[in-house]
Amino acid sequence: MSVKKPIRQKVLAMRSIAPQIANAEQRSTCRDSQLLPACQQRSEIRPMNNLIDKARHLPINAAVATISISPVTLPMPGRDQPLELRITAPATGRDLPLILLSHGHGPSLYIASKDGYGPLANFLAEHGFVVIQPTHANSKVGGLAPDGHGGPLFWQERVEELTCIVDQLQAIDATVPVLTGRMDRERIAAVGHSLGSHTVSLLLGARLTSPDEPAAGRDMREPRIKAGVLLAGLGRGEDLDGPMGLRYPALSLGFSPMTTKSLVVFGDEDVSPHLTTRGADWHADPFHAPGADSLLTLFGAKHGLGGIAGYDAKETDDEDPDRLGTTQRMTWAYLRSALYPGDPAWQNACLALKDEAAELGKVDHK
Repeated sequence: MSVKKPIRQKVLAMRSIAPQIANAEQRSTCRDSQLLPACQQRSEIRPMNNLIDKARHLPINAAVATISISPVTLPMPGRDQPLELRITAPATGRDLPLILLSHGHGPSLYIASKDGYGPLANFLAEHGFVVIQPTHANSKVGGLAPDGHGGPLFWQERVEELTCIVDQLQAIDATVPVLTGRMDRERIAAVGHSLGSHTVSLLLGARLTSPDEPAAGRDMREPRIKAGVLLAGLGRGEDLDGPMGLRYPALSLGFSPMTTKSLVVFGDEDVSPHLTTRGADWHADPFHAPGADSLLTLFGAKHGLGGIAGYDAKETDDEDPDRLGTTQRMTWAYLRSALYPGDPAWQNACLALKDEAAELGKVDHK
């Protein structure tokens, strides 16, 4: 894709997150880092978060200082309004893997944008990932007019926006000086929450199934995305019989073609009558996809998965620091192992969850 307009960034904010940032360069060079065996790692964890208890037993690497660059502006082919991003990354280190983080369509004015999902984006960046967050077309604060073609959900534009980011990674590398030469463009993952899971599912290979949707059956898989995490995702289209599901046939998904490696995360109390008359297990349906090899069930969790969308956010329906910590750490561990075959992070995290934090959730494997 040719880039006709320059990428711009206006604000550069530095946050010091780590308890110690000496030797941060060495700690944040993800390619060389190795986790200790779970039995050793657990005793060495010293979380700064005073609110978590059992989740501290889930092993994680050392946190590092991060930088946040916002807004980074990309031209979007076929429309006048550019795409705005927030990029959060370790302050130092090279060969850093990438996460595209796709927000949902919640009731808040700002959370569904590049400025939401701080608890998840900040955590993943502090532990070695470059996290890229777009303000999708459906965003209230920075999206397109909701009564425009494709609105208010703009499902197709959302898919195109994530693809556009991948297309323009080289341009981002060249024009955002603090990231130049530091991103590993061969290690890309996508994470989506709620409506964001619909966007990511399509990029992982899922397809629309409703006969009322002209794009039904179209293959939108993005092969440059090597792994995905679906958080409180949408289930099978044939059970999308709630009011919102009937109104928007494009939400109807089929998962049999979804072959990209993925983790499915859902809460066993996430009942969504606006989407389906089925219970919370509807959100676990993507686990039936051939590429989905792990299912994390969070006990007592609802749609907010402990609070991933924002700090003290009013729309979080199940705020719980331990649950949030579990979502953060298990997401990190899965992507770490998925993008670095042979890395024991996911194996160690699953073992720790089973042995020391079983009341928080469980993992099923294929």
